[in-house]
Amino acid sequence: MEAYLGEIAALGTSLAFSVGSTMFTLASRQLGSAVVNRGRLVLAVSFLALTHWIVLGDLLPWKADPRRWLWLGLSGIVGLALGDTFLFQAFVWVGPRLSMLMLSLAPVIATLVAWVFLGEHLNTMQIFGILLTLGGIAWVVLDRQSDQRSANRNYTRGILFGLGGATGQALGLVLAKNGLYGNFSPISGNLIRMITAMTVLWGITLFQGKARFTLERLFSNRRAGAILVVAVICGPLIGVSLSLLAVQQAKVGVASTLMALPPVFLLPISYIFFKERFGWGAIAGTFVAVAGVALLFLA
Repeated sequence: MEAYLGEIAALGTSLAFSVGSTMFTLASRQLGSAVVNRGRLVLAVSFLALTHWIVLGDLLPWKADPRRWLWLGLSGIVGLALGDTFLFQAFVWVGPRLSMLMLSLAPVIATLVAWVFLGEHLNTMQIFGILLTLGGIAWVVLDRQSDQRSANRNYTRGILFGLGGATGQALGLVLAKNGLYGNFSPISGNLIRMITAMTVLWGITLFQGKARFTLERLFSNRRAGAILVVAVICGPLIGVSLSLLAVQQAKVGVASTLMALPPVFLLPISYIFFKERFGWGAIAGTFVAVAGVALLFLA
């Protein structure tokens, strides 16, 4: 069992993010995606700061130099403030299954951006993996037997917002790479990203005069608030922590592949909890897309 600790942690990461995205969807449909995103960042910063204190001995990464704050901060703004704004609205419109499937495009987009702007090399298998992922996602999105596609008037917008979320996360990852040089702790890096995203998003909220509305929404619906807390614990706390353990204990390619499984886990979850009905084409396309992501990391 101990020999496979990294692989088990990677599977746990996928499960945690699957449950977390489901909880975020439920909370967003009750409170609104913008309110959930604002509340989520406050809770995530609180939990991560506590984790940072327990693991590294400081509540905040005080010793991080300005260059790290610049790049990680930009990463947080693009990936967490902007990208997740799109993603959380996609949760509302098309649910966690399709939203997380679109999010699986993030490593593809990040790889292409790194190839064009950072000069990183792509081999034949990685190019094939990218094409396979794109083909699998197209197969799912165009599935004619999906009740989402036939009955949801926001289907197209939800898919586009999911793509926006994937693009934001991908660009955020590329920007974060510039701030994670040396032996800097990923926990500290993640906390800096969260702090910056929270500051910017709440600054905009105050400017728009929606701070009071947001707090009233969060505290008036205790059930949705409790769901939001569970979502944050599953995603930014447990999911991120397990992902770090997975990368530390297993080969990066294997860990990354296993952590790309939420779209698969969300097939039965969406069928049971959201009563989604989809054809075998959607199921096959999901597996093809995940196989493409696996090739991208393992090649």
